Amino acid sequence: MSKKLTKYQIILDRGALLYLPGQVLSGRVLLETAADTAVLGLHFHVLGECTVHVPKGRRDKSYDKENYIDFRMKLLDDFDSKPILLSPGIHCFPFKLGLPVSLPSTFLGRHGWVQYYCKTSLQETSGITHKNQQVFIVLNPIDLNLEVPIMSRPLEANVDHRVGVGYIGGTVRCNVGLDKRAYVPGESILLTGEVHNRTNVTVKLLKYALIETVKYFVHGKLVHQERRELDAVVRDKIKSGGRDVLQNGHLTVPPLPPTNLLGCHLIKVQYSVCVLIEPNLMERQEAIRIPITLGTYPFRRDDENLQEWVDNYVQYPAALPVSRGTPFEVLH
Repeated sequence: MSKKLTKYQIILDRGALLYLPGQVLSGRVLLETAADTAVLGLHFHVLGECTVHVPKGRRDKSYDKENYIDFRMKLLDDFDSKPILLSPGIHCFPFKLGLPVSLPSTFLGRHGWVQYYCKTSLQETSGITHKNQQVFIVLNPIDLNLEVPIMSRPLEANVDHRVGVGYIGGTVRCNVGLDKRAYVPGESILLTGEVHNRTNVTVKLLKYALIETVKYFVHGKLVHQERRELDAVVRDKIKSGGRDVLQNGHLTVPPLPPTNLLGCHLIKVQYSVCVLIEPNLMERQEAIRIPITLGTYPFRRDDENLQEWVDNYVQYPAALPVSRGTPFEVLH
């Protein structure tokens, strides 16, 4: 920033920076100059895009990109090709833009992301160009009340998993129950479970976990898949012939975008409740996965009218995480 330009900001009218598709993005670009400043123009750019970048080796990579918004306008223009003189003081340039109705939600992954920016460029006659940008968040909501009714009902799953062979082999029987099949951030997943170890070895790890699965696509092909543990309930070991019973367990749903990133063709996000079982053998960890849906607006109770639901529903967080942890499992 030159000595003449003392302030250069993009200020959005929504302090939380959270927008729904179809809403109006508005704000102003604020400039403060300490002396007369000759400029050639002030350009404004709104950009929304998805990028997937998956390394395949030291030099190769899988790459794809799609755009959702690419809007440009001039907030200050030299219509007669002559420099514009900004006098000392504060200068304010407002902007307003209606967002498209089909935008996917903001998402940050290890190998891909969906992000939205406001960018500005101010060029002085001296050749100096000042650039600035402001990130904003988009949430494409899912109303669980518009999903199929079965999503609000309890779910039970029964699975028999074969472990080992011969004398040391056997079966681990797992029964899992969820209070429903769809949730919103801030809610708790209520679960019950019963695991019966019918093998001749100890189950050294038993864990109930909320898992996020992210799939990355390049030119229509799945190129990478990763899983991340969001919350977990860890149980004690189960000896041979033993049984573990879980009652009133719960997993908390953190602030996350809805299932599947509607409108995005390069990244798919899915959620599941998993029972992770690791027997005391030379075998890998086994996962029993129960898919769930993550929405934005929760189910409305039968005794709750529309206005009560609007006033009391679980609010989606005003911001999404800006960084992501390392996945506990990565599948190529």
